[in-house]
This record gives sequence, C-alpha cells and structure tokens, in this order.
Amino acid sequence: MVNLQLGKDNEALLTLAAELACRMDAKLIGVAACQPMQIAFSDGFYYSGELIEQDRKALEKEISAAESEFRQSLSDKVTSIAWRSAITLAPLAVYLGHQARSADLLITTVDRDRSIFDPSRHVDVGDLVMQAGRPILLMPNDTQQLRLSHAMIGWNDSREIRRATLDALPLLQLAERVSVVQLATEVEKDTAKKHVDEVTVWLKTHGIQARPEVVPSTGNDAIALNDLANNEAVDLLVIGAYGHSRLREWILGGVTRDLLLCARRCTLTSR
Repeated sequence: MVNLQLGKDNEALLTLAAELACRMDAKLIGVAACQPMQIAFSDGFYYSGELIEQDRKALEKEISAAESEFRQSLSDKVTSIAWRSAITLAPLAVYLGHQARSADLLITTVDRDRSIFDPSRHVDVGDLVMQAGRPILLMPNDTQQLRLSHAMIGWNDSREIRRATLDALPLLQLAERVSVVQLATEVEKDTAKKHVDEVTVWLKTHGIQARPEVVPSTGNDAIALNDLANNEAVDLLVIGAYGHSRLREWILGGVTRDLLLCARRCTLTSR
C-alpha cells in the first residue's frame, strides 16, 4: 500500500513503489486521505455553507488528481492495482491504519516542509506507526529506487526491533549486504556482541548472510547510527519504533523519532 500526498507530485514515490511491487510480484494499493475544513465556533464568527462546499469540492479535486496520477503512473508497470480514498473527520493516521489491514507493507514519505498547523493533508508519521499494525517503509521525497546494496539493522534487543526485523525479512533477503549493529557502552559491549551474533545466526536460517557489529555508544544513539549509516552507504535502515512511551519519546527526542524524521535514506520500522 502506498500513501500519496495530495496537491504534490508523487512521481518518485510511485516509481519506488512500482519497482518494489514488481520485484515482490505484489499487488499495489494506492491510498489518499484528507480532512475537511475544521470548523471552530466563536462569538461573532462563522463559516458560510458556501465556503464549506468550496472546501469539499477542492478536496475531491485533489483526491481525483491523486487517483489519476496513481493509475496513469502504474497502469503499464504493475499487474494488479487498486485505489482507496476518503475525506474523513478522523486523524489521517487512523484512516490509513485501518486501510493497512489489506497490506503487507505501507509505503509513505516524510514531508519535511509540511506545516505542523495543517494535519488535514499530512499524516503524522509517529501516529501512523502507532496505528498501522503493519511495517512502514519511509522514503525520502527524492528517492525513486530502493537499491538494497546494503541494509542495516539498528539492534537494541527490544521487542520493537525484533518485530521490525521479522517484518523486514522479505527486503533483507533481497539485499546484497546486511549488517546487524548495536550501540553499546564499554560495560555493555560483551552482552551486545552476544546479541548481534545470535541475530546473525537466526538470519542465516532465512538465507541471509549478515555481519554483526558492536559500535561504541557516544550518548546520542540517533546521531551515531545515522552517521554510521552514512559512512557505510546504507540504503535501508531497519529500526524498532517507540521503545518507551510515546510521550517520553517526543519530549526527550527519542531515537525513533529522530531517525524517522531524518529519512535521508529508506527506513523500515514497525511496532
């Protein structure tokens, strides 16, 4: 399932989704959603029925344009496609999460230019991860191909990374090279080495030859993991989502949030 952004060019997103669907021999479902104008009541101010109707027509036009882009882009590339869309009062992450019941994987982008005051057309990635119940592949806006020359698993022995690694198996099996990396302090490094060694043994049972690696923790795991991925030309980063409470991750700047919103490479996560 691929989530299209309304009012924007989705060519790169659709190119990557089509290429991946062909490699997996998969059906591709396009989905788009938006919220109608939010009506706030106050003394002496109201929205006219005409304005609300204009907003509805504008939303329908944007959804129709997204569907046309989806169908025209994929009609000669993917054997089986389907389309779903809605104007919904619910948060977009809730709608997309419900639609993900029909998918093995949900593909979307991170819109770094979006306004935090406009949730009507831009899904909150953190909320989507919490709602979907499916692995999510986040891609940079300008990426048109998932090369899979090097995939890296950011291991921390949490429930979330165990789930994400299992969900990522079909992609890891396509990768030319796979690394299992855990950041650890001096006290933790022996235990960490045992963990990543055992993960690579498990991956081997699924036909994946992976290299274990323990990297010294510098205190900011998001920066360290991101720098390592840059230095080693990682195409796909696999991470677990929200190892702590959602509120704590957001306030303290959690590893998950920092890596997801960075999105300089394709990232797969699940919870």
